[in-house]
Amino acid sequence: MTGQDVEVLMIGAGPSNLALAVAIEESGERQVAESTLVLEQYPDVKWQRNLLLPWARSQVSFLKDLVTLRNPRSRFSFLNYLHQQGQLDDFVNLSTFNPYRWQLSAYQQWVADGLEQVRIRYNARTERIDPRYAEDGSVAGWTVTLSDGDTITCRDLVVGTGRDAHVPDVFRDLPQERVVHSTQYSGRIAGLTPPSDRPLRPVVIGGAQSAAEMFMALHQDFPDSEPTLVLRSIGLQNYQTSKFVNELFYPSFVDEFYTMLPEARSQVLDEMRLTNYAGLAPPFLEEIYSMLYQQKMLGRQRSSVRSLTEVVGARMDGDEVVLDLRDRKSAKVEPLRCDAVFLGTGYDPRMPAMVGDLADRMGLVDVNVSRRYRVDLGDSAWGAIYLQGVNEQTHGIADSLISVLAHRSQDITEDLLARRTVAEVTAEV
Repeated sequence: MTGQDVEVLMIGAGPSNLALAVAIEESGERQVAESTLVLEQYPDVKWQRNLLLPWARSQVSFLKDLVTLRNPRSRFSFLNYLHQQGQLDDFVNLSTFNPYRWQLSAYQQWVADGLEQVRIRYNARTERIDPRYAEDGSVAGWTVTLSDGDTITCRDLVVGTGRDAHVPDVFRDLPQERVVHSTQYSGRIAGLTPPSDRPLRPVVIGGAQSAAEMFMALHQDFPDSEPTLVLRSIGLQNYQTSKFVNELFYPSFVDEFYTMLPEARSQVLDEMRLTNYAGLAPPFLEEIYSMLYQQKMLGRQRSSVRSLTEVVGARMDGDEVVLDLRDRKSAKVEPLRCDAVFLGTGYDPRMPAMVGDLADRMGLVDVNVSRRYRVDLGDSAWGAIYLQGVNEQTHGIADSLISVLAHRSQDITEDLLARRTVAEVTAEV
């Protein structure tokens, strides 16, 4: 397939690009849809691939699926998926807006399988993006090189891979096999062997949903283990569920946020951290507390939570990992010996490395994105690059969530098609 050329190329078959693929198909512009290709590095579609824990639920309503808020009549809706699978009655009987994560993941694979015009190429890992320039120096398109050496050229590129995992500097000198980020959990846990003479001592770092999920999962994956949860905050907290605050997840709020003054944007982002990044679903929080309570009352306290604590050092001592923990209440530092470190430390706030590298090579000082998610490459650019899920600073905290997928896909589709209409008119003139 070396030398393949398409109109629109999307990197990543996650929910962002699947929603966009559906929007392009449903736009009626068949020629564009049939010349659109999605690259997926894995052999299948899985949402939050390494945290598909059987009990983990989405924190977002199923009505905020890939299509419903844009087109309630779409055949790609979550409800239609349930109907097609013969699962609708069972789901309705759950009386919940929050499906299990594995169910939403299966829904997304079903959407991918149901595309009729947009194609998906699996086992296609992107290694590099290069701009193609016209004679006047403007961007004419892009060349994407895959890990197997194949190249694909396109006019418009959409990056929907999400942000890179954040590994704090303090852990970078530990052996790779002793550090597991939440994005690696399920894939790495099978290779973790407990010591033969004592229980496994895993330490989880972080106080948000992913850290708490790993903390709970370790109790099940290693029933005799002695997990410790270390967090900087005063304790695990509910995420914000106020209906007033949740209006800030409306797609219509993106317009309002985009035009705010910088200081107002900063305040909104800071105040909304507990709606997603720093909190847990209340039922899950209750479950964790109940587990710890039972241990305490029944006399086998094998788990611990160290709040107001930060890791200031990490090193190996023989076969043990030693974490230097600083008590933020007293500034006292003491060592904690363990076998492996699990990081629920979220994602790097900077642009993904692939995008940052491209921007550096193109001489872009800043990556500025329009309201319709297109990077500013100058008015003369023929080719475009769109960024999905990394624009919280300009489009609000919901940009990294599934809440705005349906409307964002509409915004990008309209921009893609409008640019082609302008090109056709210009050509006729």
